[in-house]
Amino acid sequence: MESVSDGEPAVRRRPKDRKAQIARASADAFGSQGYHAVSMEDIAARVGITPAALYRHSSSKYDLFRDAVLGLGQMLVDATAFADDLDDDPAGTLRALTSALVDTTIGCRTAGGLYRWEARYLKDPDRAVLVDQLKVVNRRLQIRLAQLRPKLTSSQQRTLLTATLSVIGSITDHSNPLATGEIRLCLNTMATDLLAAELPTTRRRTGVRREAVSPGAEAGMYEHVLYESVRLFYEHGYRNTSMEDIASAVGIQTSGLYRSFPGKADILALAYRRAADRHSSDTADALSRTSDPEVALDELIDDYIGRVMESPDLPYVYYTERHNVPEADLRVLETIEHSTMDAWARLVTAARPELKVGAARYAVAAAFSLTVDFGRLFNRDADPESVATIRRLMEVTLLGRPVKRRR
Repeated sequence: MESVSDGEPAVRRRPKDRKAQIARASADAFGSQGYHAVSMEDIAARVGITPAALYRHSSSKYDLFRDAVLGLGQMLVDATAFADDLDDDPAGTLRALTSALVDTTIGCRTAGGLYRWEARYLKDPDRAVLVDQLKVVNRRLQIRLAQLRPKLTSSQQRTLLTATLSVIGSITDHSNPLATGEIRLCLNTMATDLLAAELPTTRRRTGVRREAVSPGAEAGMYEHVLYESVRLFYEHGYRNTSMEDIASAVGIQTSGLYRSFPGKADILALAYRRAADRHSSDTADALSRTSDPEVALDELIDDYIGRVMESPDLPYVYYTERHNVPEADLRVLETIEHSTMDAWARLVTAARPELKVGAARYAVAAAFSLTVDFGRLFNRDADPESVATIRRLMEVTLLGRPVKRRR
């Protein structure tokens, strides 16, 4: 214990910002590890206090989680509150709103994915609060967009705003290096392009239409297990799904499942590897067929949307449960992902020479993210016009405009 000049022991006082320290540590822990993987001991260690001291601040992990998620939602509300007093310049206000959301997201990048991916663990009353917070932010944006583009339907306005928010939030899903100023410029540019995008109003080519697949026992146990596992992970979460649940869904004994798969984490890793390998293979195939970067991107967009439509549950699980993948498998997975993203980014920079490869990677990650977000919205009910809308949004995100049409 420290001593003062008269020899008496100093009294160690609690830091005045201890509550804020706990809030930041909780948000970062839940954001990087997911709700179920975090313990009170983990949060206490991040703050540098004992678990007992943490319990004096909060009675449960859930309370810290709720406060972290709703705290992020309130940050978005507060960051856009200035718009309520501005009515004379809708274009300037809309730019300022998106810029404020970009800055807020950059400032809480580690924890920012909480409200995107982990909010499913909120209790109903708390989830309702988050929904209300996001409605406030959306309303502020939609008012200005409607003033600027009065011919858009309400549905089209919501589509463009959803895409814009998805692109801004996409930086919470990856850690590609880029200077803060460049991240800000990249996100603001994509947001501006999306808010000005013309959405398809008639049916047009959407590539090869792929229906959602549902392999049963006739496909073999391996395919059946992967499909049912991903479905259960999507519906109930990885932590709330057991090997017994998977075996029951497949229609076999749990002991039989263990004879083929060492554990639940191994099944998850196999599903991830399958998705990454298919994406990598699709990319290689498209590049082997053409040297025109825009034509290649045109084909890749079709392939990517097709994969999402084919296995609509997998992309969501891919984004939300990766912290449960074993470390060795995750390293291999990241190698495949980085290689595939670099291939897409090189195509983007070839089509847009003014864009640096680092910014191109952010555009690629944003295009993937908005496709997954819209896939969740449409679920298994995406009609050709919805698919055409997703395609247009990907095109604009990657290139600022639609790509060349194939002949």
